[in-house]
Amino acid sequence: MDNQRLFLYAALGLISLVLWQQWQFDYNSPTQPQTSQNSSVQNTQQPNNNPATAGNTSDGNIPTAPQPTSANSQQNNDLPKNINNNAVDNSNNIKVLTDLFEVSISPVGGTIQEIKLKKYPVTVKDKNNVLKLMTTDPINFFIAQSGLSSASKDLPAPAHTEQYQTDNNSYILQDNQDTISVPLKWQKNGIEVVKTYVFKKDSYQIESHHTIKNNTNKPFNVSQYHQLQRVLNEDKQSGFLYTYTGGVLYNANDKYQKVDFDEFSSNQNQTNKDGWLAMIEHYFLAAWLPVEDETNTYYTKTINNNNPRYILGKISQSYVIPANTAKTLKSTLYAGPKIQKRLEQAPVKDLKLTVDYGILTIIADPIFWVLDKIHSFVGNWGWSIVLITILIKLLLYKLSATSYRSMAKMKKLAPKIQSLKNRYGDDKQKMGVAQMELFKKEKVNPLGGCLPVVAQIPVFIALYWVLLETVELRQAPFMLWITDLSAKDPYFVLPITMGITMFLQQKLNPAPADPMQQKLFMALPFVFTVFFAFFPAGLVLYWLMNNVISIAQQYYITRGILNTK
Repeated sequence: MDNQRLFLYAALGLISLVLWQQWQFDYNSPTQPQTSQNSSVQNTQQPNNNPATAGNTSDGNIPTAPQPTSANSQQNNDLPKNINNNAVDNSNNIKVLTDLFEVSISPVGGTIQEIKLKKYPVTVKDKNNVLKLMTTDPINFFIAQSGLSSASKDLPAPAHTEQYQTDNNSYILQDNQDTISVPLKWQKNGIEVVKTYVFKKDSYQIESHHTIKNNTNKPFNVSQYHQLQRVLNEDKQSGFLYTYTGGVLYNANDKYQKVDFDEFSSNQNQTNKDGWLAMIEHYFLAAWLPVEDETNTYYTKTINNNNPRYILGKISQSYVIPANTAKTLKSTLYAGPKIQKRLEQAPVKDLKLTVDYGILTIIADPIFWVLDKIHSFVGNWGWSIVLITILIKLLLYKLSATSYRSMAKMKKLAPKIQSLKNRYGDDKQKMGVAQMELFKKEKVNPLGGCLPVVAQIPVFIALYWVLLETVELRQAPFMLWITDLSAKDPYFVLPITMGITMFLQQKLNPAPADPMQQKLFMALPFVFTVFFAFFPAGLVLYWLMNNVISIAQQYYITRGILNTK
């Protein structure tokens, strides 16, 4: 295999990857589940398509908690049944304002119905229009629900459809405050519950506490559950560059597991300690994080209506609260950007795996670490991309030099190879033998050009995924007209320049002997220019810099070899 053919395969492979990702988005997105006896959520009534009232039924659709077998707690193998959306008219909602959040909480169930991320505008031009990670808007519907489930027949517990009482409907985290608490109160038949959300300064973590006071003369058996519910808005996908949107489950044994939306209706469930759940999209996520050593059963459900809603949740082991005592059950909601430093501060293991580099994580993690360190010095993500590309090319220089020397020698032998082809014509066997004798005589390894390139491919693919997944590049400016490295170049200067450098690089390589390959190589710069015109500017900048440095290295090495006799 010569280096030209390897380059051709790599280029076509990249194009195939991009087309496959787009096909996954276009044709493998979840379809609307059909209602049947085997459906994980069966609706006996006509589904309510209004997000303002759906799920607010008289019976509350309360999940069933397990009966404990001991005086303390046991593992729960029962799942909540028919847990629907409890979103209501948000005119009476509780508003919470912090340095990072604008949050709207419904007094019905204490459901978090809206989270605005104040540091993340929707567009660069409109800084006041901030991104809504959670909302009851039907197109982008996404909420966080929680509640309690009672295993005691005559002692109730507030599910996510129960009405809570609040003292205030507005809370603001002041500059001189580190935390602010938002309490919601409920009581019935001697059971008092205070659900409290705790917001912290400069944190995307929201603590959720259920403080349960048993004022009766009987033990109270109760479990807590938490879930995320959303729809899939396919318009959020970014053109050619498909990124995963869906569920994630984590446990200590199986680690990070993706759960596609089309798998939700099969009622995926698992019971374990030290796990967590999340709904992720390109740059952002929401995750329910349990306390350490709590056993939870994780479940998925699909609500069948015209715009399917997907539920990913967990229900805890059953806790026994003795008569006239109290207990607080805790969990944490992370809702925000996939910033690795913040994810590492979460109270669970490996939340940073939601920054998904795929099978090349072992290479991508150190690359991001270096990129982040460079940015801490230069303060510009565009220049950080330029510098890390230079650094990687320098580290791989010996491999590149070996490849370029081999290509230069092959180019020098091109006239002799053409002479052999003219001599032997279509006799491929004799042509092959003569070629190998020529390579042996000139001490040229025909594989010497492609093997060093193969060794470098994982590094550059890993860097590609780092640049694609890094939320810090979202709306990050570079220079001049590039005001957002995560968006395409508005004037197509970078992709056109990249296409030119690709054409120049081809001129430094030996021309393929096969006429069909020659035509394909002539078309590649144009094809790549068209593709890269829709790529984020940060990715195109990386590819452009890689080409420029490669041309300089290859020209320097090739000139020295071709000028020798």
